[in-house]
Amino acid sequence: MGNLWSAVEPPPPPTMVLVPPLFDFPPLATRTRMLESSYNVLFGKLALRCLFEDYFEEAKHFSTRIMLKPIDDPHVDLIATVAGPLDHKPEEKIVGNAQFRWQSDVDDPHTFVDLFVSNTDPILLMRSCAYYPRLGLGAFGIFPVLLKQRVSCGDHSIMGLRYGSSNLSVGATVVPFSAGDELPKNAWLVSKMGRLTAGVQYEPKFGNKDEARYKNLANWSCAIGYGLGSSSPLSPSFNFGLELAKNSQFIASFYQHVVVQRRVKNPLEENEIVGITNYIDFGFELQTGVDDDKSSNNIQDSTFQVAASWQANKNFLIKGKVGPLSSSIALAFKSWWKPSFTLSVSAVRDRTKAETAFGFGIRVDNIREASYQRTDPNFVMLTPNKEHLAEGICWKIGKRPVLQSDVKSGNFDGMPKELRPLNKIL
Repeated sequence: MGNLWSAVEPPPPPTMVLVPPLFDFPPLATRTRMLESSYNVLFGKLALRCLFEDYFEEAKHFSTRIMLKPIDDPHVDLIATVAGPLDHKPEEKIVGNAQFRWQSDVDDPHTFVDLFVSNTDPILLMRSCAYYPRLGLGAFGIFPVLLKQRVSCGDHSIMGLRYGSSNLSVGATVVPFSAGDELPKNAWLVSKMGRLTAGVQYEPKFGNKDEARYKNLANWSCAIGYGLGSSSPLSPSFNFGLELAKNSQFIASFYQHVVVQRRVKNPLEENEIVGITNYIDFGFELQTGVDDDKSSNNIQDSTFQVAASWQANKNFLIKGKVGPLSSSIALAFKSWWKPSFTLSVSAVRDRTKAETAFGFGIRVDNIREASYQRTDPNFVMLTPNKEHLAEGICWKIGKRPVLQSDVKSGNFDGMPKELRPLNKIL
């Protein structure tokens, strides 16, 4: 009897918070960021590009993308895409292409070689980049091997050199086999000072060949941005940028990534699951001309777009954007099998024609794996099904728990590569 009275009930299981992986992280564009000017991907431009374009299919069109890599050799992968109109039109054709990539380090996407084949120009394109993190130096090249015709300098090979550190990025590109063009084809300088980032870019496109094109302000662009937070999706971030492009267009942009936790109201979940993490993104971009010869009230000279997305859980994502001429909404469903499958449908409302059209997309992906685990005591991720223990970050308001994650410590060493901020290279 004494043993019965002294028996202690086992403690209840700890409360847990579901933290789903992001739909597409890291973005595919980050794999080739070393081939681009840092000026074109900083100041929130890469995040805004993903927000305004991903899953917004072209009206009355479809797209399919297959991204696969072999289990035996994770250094290589293949991406194949097919896109075209839903209804067959003689003037439009189905476009298909494929990209084979070899990457030197599985965890470092900055040294690679890829081959791109397509049924449109360029038919065969080779790109390569070599980056040495200890020195901060990198060399890269883009080589169109097969083209139907070469009519512009962009149809010729492009080679470049760059230097990158956590606070500075400088580089230039040249067209080595194109005679008569002034060097360089592109040059940039970007520097980061605390939360401020400033940069300038030179692209000689205006002016005669006989004159010094660098004196023409239309060949220069400058930008300044304010950034808060890290590039890890578990940490909220904020970016605000101002840009004067080609001395003729002023661009103001704003992007914010918010990480929130809400209570779970799914009866299929277990009792210890009390919350789930959601991701909300919001972006705004305003473009207006500063040339006195043009009217700023012209819709072609001044435009804007606003977009927002909400990832409710690991399976559902909804996005919407509004512009002066059209509005769009997209809904995506993702299954986290291996490989993962994503189905998306978007609706585009053209206000000039008072028409609504739909687009569809299918994606298959096993290149990016979401195994989010972290040993930080404030935000523990232990189980392989992305469930996070909520002990230590739970307090009560009334009788219902409110959960909040603390990822401000800045220690990302115990996190997988998909969640680590890219702070080593600006």
